[in-house]
Amino acid sequence: MPCHRAVEYLSQRGVPFTEKNVRNDPAARQELLAMGFTSVPLLLVGDRRLTGFNPAEIEAALRASAPTPMGSDPEP
Repeated sequence: MPCHRAVEYLSQRGVPFTEKNVRNDPAARQELLAMGFTSVPLLLVGDRRLTGFNPAEIEAALRASAPTPMGSDPEP
């Protein structure tokens, strides 16, 4: 299942996350629908919303949302 793969992927990389189960949690399901989504997994990374399990997209979103060290310019 894509959800389990996403959880495993983030866990293996030490990325902190909050898991919400829309099957067992009506509030989580309502939150998903309120954002305009109906499928899972949905990953919120910074200001990006990623659906499905796509490691390349996840990595790009994580890099884009990572804080820039003081005194350095962000990469283009």
